[in-house]
Amino acid sequence: MPETGDLLSDYTLLAGPDEMFAPDGSIRPKYSGLGSRLARWTERDFLARQAAADLDQLNGGVTFTVYQDDRGTERIFPFSLIPRVIDAAEWDRLEAGLVQRVTALNRFLVDVYTEQRCIKDGVIPVDVLATSEGFNLRAMGFVPPLGVYAHIAGIDLIRDQSGEYRVLEDNVRTPSGVSYVLENRRTMLNAAPDLFPTGSVAPVDDYPDRLLSMLNAVRPDGVASEDVRAVILTPGSQNSAYFEHSFLARQMGIELVEGRDLTVHNQCVYLRATTGLERVHVIYRRVDDDFLDPLAFRPDSMLGVTGLADAYRGGHVSIVNAIGNGVADNKVVYRFIPDVIRYFLGEEPLIRNVDTWVGTKPEDLAYMIEHLGDLVLKPANGSGGYGIVIGPQSTKAQIEEAREQVRANPAGFIAQPLQEFSTIPTFNGTKLEPRRADLRPFIVTGSSSWVLPGGLTRVASRPESYIVNSSQGGGSKDTWVLRRREDA
Repeated sequence: MPETGDLLSDYTLLAGPDEMFAPDGSIRPKYSGLGSRLARWTERDFLARQAAADLDQLNGGVTFTVYQDDRGTERIFPFSLIPRVIDAAEWDRLEAGLVQRVTALNRFLVDVYTEQRCIKDGVIPVDVLATSEGFNLRAMGFVPPLGVYAHIAGIDLIRDQSGEYRVLEDNVRTPSGVSYVLENRRTMLNAAPDLFPTGSVAPVDDYPDRLLSMLNAVRPDGVASEDVRAVILTPGSQNSAYFEHSFLARQMGIELVEGRDLTVHNQCVYLRATTGLERVHVIYRRVDDDFLDPLAFRPDSMLGVTGLADAYRGGHVSIVNAIGNGVADNKVVYRFIPDVIRYFLGEEPLIRNVDTWVGTKPEDLAYMIEHLGDLVLKPANGSGGYGIVIGPQSTKAQIEEAREQVRANPAGFIAQPLQEFSTIPTFNGTKLEPRRADLRPFIVTGSSSWVLPGGLTRVASRPESYIVNSSQGGGSKDTWVLRRREDA
């Protein structure tokens, strides 16, 4: 390896491409400046900066929750100083592809709850819709303001073995993680300001302003812009993403509320304030559909607001993200999104999917069952990395058990090839090792779509792991989008 400090002296590449190092060990051009600056640090310098970063995250209360861990649930989000670097041309391609995909997802959601042309024309099989847990009958016949269902999308990307970015999954219900993007940048600026190339990294701190502008743009008809009152609806402090809920509320200067803080009268939503009832026009909800309204959905829910669904359908309050988005998060529907892009936009997808087999197609099902030991099996309606079976890392007994689950519920699973996706140097407590990493860019859509430069880079907790989710113990990095010289 080139001279980048003692911490990288025995850095060994994994099977997939490394973001920083080429196969011959040379530093990739977009990392060359960073490598030169790192080379000025001794091992003691790096460890001191990493300790400062960890303390900064601790003092900032940057936490997440791992529910299935005997050591406790609440923890500081692991953070590593080596950022992911994306050059300007590469980002331009990704940005265009992300806007394209979210535009098509919104067209699909409007269509699937109104005319269902994509079903009638065979773009998506009707049985896929019928078996999707996220399809919500309460959304039928409803078109939200500006025709936007997915106001905030987190599209998970990986860089495959050939170096191409691929979409791994879509998140358009209540995608989380953007607070870590902003906090990671703050931490980097505090702990290692000398690593940054002067004026060459796109800023991320305008996200709260963009989000607040979008909340204003999707207000109900007849409400003046200056009169809009928006709130964030949280399930409460025990939720794994509560740090983010409170963080965004503070950044935007709006109230963070729980269901008990709101009430509905005559299909209008009100906040129980110290001065009395005050009208609420837009709710950025971080509560799942099933718990939003005990009258419309789960009657045992203590998290929602009675009558909220009728107020929403009546056009008296806007809900961000919209009710019913779960159908677009379904991993079987994901298999057909490239066809959705072609159907609604008349364009080829700019970012391709990962190859996917679905249990609802007989030929796919036969392939899945026969080759399960070579594939990654995922629950169609799963999230957080739970329920995934990685064939090459599983025992014969585990694979046979997975086969029986697929045979019993074919529509409940998809399978994909094991991806040797890209790695980035990551601090393991004593040195830097390669860790597989994905990327979750965030797209905000109101009257138009805007993509936060970069996004959340999540890294696996162990060298052998292919799962990067924070709920599974993964960590994160700052993500740098390099600006063109004329933009810097």
